[in-house]
Amino acid sequence: MEGDCLSCMKYLMFIFNFFIFLGGSFLLGVGLWVLLDPMGFREIVAANPLLFTGVYIILALGGLLFLLGFLGCCGAIRENKCLLLFFFMLILFIFLTELAAAILAFLFREHLTREYFTRELKRHYQGHNNTDVFTSTWNAIMTTFDCCGVSSPEDFEESLFRLISPRKAVPEACCQRNRFLGDVEHVSLEQCLSGTMAFRHNKGCYSAVVDYFETYIYMAGALAIVVLTIELFAMVFAMCLFRGIQ
Repeated sequence: MEGDCLSCMKYLMFIFNFFIFLGGSFLLGVGLWVLLDPMGFREIVAANPLLFTGVYIILALGGLLFLLGFLGCCGAIRENKCLLLFFFMLILFIFLTELAAAILAFLFREHLTREYFTRELKRHYQGHNNTDVFTSTWNAIMTTFDCCGVSSPEDFEESLFRLISPRKAVPEACCQRNRFLGDVEHVSLEQCLSGTMAFRHNKGCYSAVVDYFETYIYMAGALAIVVLTIELFAMVFAMCLFRGIQ
C-alpha cells in the first residue's frame, strides 16, 4: 500500500511539474521573441520603460519556472533525492521571499501615500528626459493612463520640472493625443503646455491607477493565495517523496 501511494505521488508530482515546465518554456519563448525583434517589437518595448521592465520580469519568471519544472520532473520520475532536495530548497526560498515581500509591503505601506508620490514627483521629475529612469517611468504612466501629476496637473507647480522648463505649465506627457491618428499627434500641444485645461489630462495618476487596478485587486489576492497553497503542497510532496525513496 505504501509503495502504491509513493508511486501515485511520484506521477502526480511529475505531471504537476511538467505543466510548470511548459509554462516556464512559454514565458521564456515570449520574452526572447520580443527581445530578438521579429517585427520591430524591440523598438516599441524600448520606448516604454514599463514594457521594457516587464519583458525582463517575464524572462526571469519564465527561467525560474523552467528550472523548477525541470528539477521537479527529473527528481520525481528518476527518484533522485538530490534533485528533490534542491527543488524543495528552491520552493522554500521562493515562499520565504514572497512572505518577506508581503511583510515589507505592510511595514512600508505609508510610503505608498498620495503625499509621498507628490513629494517625489516635485523633487525628481524633469519633463522630457528619456535617460532619467524616474522621469521616463512617470512619462509612461501619464501616457498609459491618460493622467497628469499625482493628484492633478497643479502638482507640477513649484517643482523641479518648472525650474527646468519655466514656460511650460505641464509636461508633454499630460497633453491629450488624437485618437484618430493612433495617439501619435497631440490635439494642441502649444495650448496644452501653456496650461489650457481643455487640451490636457486633468485627472491625477494616483486615482487613475487605483481605479484601474481596483477591479483586479481581489483576483490578485485570490491568485496569491492559490500560488502560496500550491507552493506549500509542492514542498510537502517533495519532502514525502524524498523520505519515501530508499
